[in-house]
Amino acid sequence: MHLGTLDRVLLLLFAAGGAGFVNSIAGGGTMISYPALLLVGHSPVVANITNSLASLPGYLSGTYGYRRLLVEQRRDLRNVAPFAILGAILGTIILLTTPSSVFKGIVPFLIIMACLLLAYQGRLSDILEGMGFDKGGMRTLSILVFISSIYGSYFGAGLGIILLSTLTIFHHSDIQRNNALKISISSIIATTGDIIYLIVAHVAILDGLLMSIGFIVGGLLGAKAAMKIPADLLRRAIVIFGFIVAAILLAQNLHIKL
Repeated sequence: MHLGTLDRVLLLLFAAGGAGFVNSIAGGGTMISYPALLLVGHSPVVANITNSLASLPGYLSGTYGYRRLLVEQRRDLRNVAPFAILGAILGTIILLTTPSSVFKGIVPFLIIMACLLLAYQGRLSDILEGMGFDKGGMRTLSILVFISSIYGSYFGAGLGIILLSTLTIFHHSDIQRNNALKISISSIIATTGDIIYLIVAHVAILDGLLMSIGFIVGGLLGAKAAMKIPADLLRRAIVIFGFIVAAILLAQNLHIKL
């Protein structure tokens, strides 16, 4: 799709703002910002890496917005941080060594998986808890953060959803404090991967810088609005949007004209 300069700027800015907003509230913002980068002509891998770099300021601004709730969780954050860093490094290496054609082929299915996790988050939490998983066990939580970090650094769509579900099941705290911890872990994952990407990968710097502005504003507004907007309503909207994006990308991969 051909876009004029102003159209391109507005699309990326508002997509990033919306993504930063929903990342701070429910997670799943990548399903808004990633398609926008594809729409302006970037390849799937470049779009993914650029989106990761652009979203970091949004995670950091969201963390700042939740700073009061994080004070009492510093110990838990220190315990899981090394696992988040190691997982992010591994996920980054996998992305950089995966052929672009392979990544393009699996992206629609990664988005579908993220949508399903978001849609059935509550039911999944109940099932796992009913199976006797050790809720509040730091060892189990650290392993799951490590696995989530691999995925988050590789693609990232639905990372916040995965982390929040994990924290809801395995961390003794309320939803708002778990959301604050989720944003902080996401910041660690994004920072780790982005350092590597800046050194060895191709990044659309100008588009990334533009989107970072939207992510910052959206992250701050999302953190403030988190207690006011019904998260379930936002999740439903993200799921519907995500399935539409996945269908479009899958059709493109199969060379089906829509």
